[in-house]
Amino acid sequence: MSDVLKTDPVAGNQHQIGDEIRGVLIFVGVIWVVHVLDIFLPLGEYFGLVPRYLSGIPGIGAMTFLHRDFGHLLSNTFPLIVLLTLLAGSRANSWQTVASIAVLGGLLLWLFGRNGNEVQIVAHIGASLLVFGLVTFFLAAAWFERRLVPMLVAAVVGFMYGWSTLTGILPITKGVSWDGHLCGAIAGILVAWLQTGLNQSTDIPAERSTIG
Repeated sequence: MSDVLKTDPVAGNQHQIGDEIRGVLIFVGVIWVVHVLDIFLPLGEYFGLVPRYLSGIPGIGAMTFLHRDFGHLLSNTFPLIVLLTLLAGSRANSWQTVASIAVLGGLLLWLFGRNGNEVQIVAHIGASLLVFGLVTFFLAAAWFERRLVPMLVAAVVGFMYGWSTLTGILPITKGVSWDGHLCGAIAGILVAWLQTGLNQSTDIPAERSTIG
């Protein structure tokens, strides 16, 4: 009897919403727990992202979990749950995508964002950078991949958050980190572009060979 070695095409990243919804709820729950702790501990003052200050570097990872007040937290909670749930049902590696957008967007904000002046330092906090990054990630992924499902998801995202995304990256509202929104949006596009390139390179069917 001969031995046969089969080489099959590389399978895409397969997962369903049910597989990751618990992780989504835990992630959002951690953000809420951190905010409750922030009421008693000045976490936002020490871990906010302050552009071009070495002390502000930890904010690249921490700012997503910090919010000014409950109103700020609530405004990010619902879109975050919706977008993370949609991401869980996509082909993308969900948590790798989230981490990539948060870190890349945070790094861009640290390099190019507003840091205040001699009188007052500006610390950026909030999950809105990630929210804006996820919105543009869906839109850009649909554009790059030209696939039906991403296009449908992008249509839903665009309908829900299109106008707020457009206005959120403009410096028209005082006290809002529009530059954080902009950096998150740029990061979402870049991550979608990088992931699309990787998927296209791995989705090429491998030749099926046999060895006798």
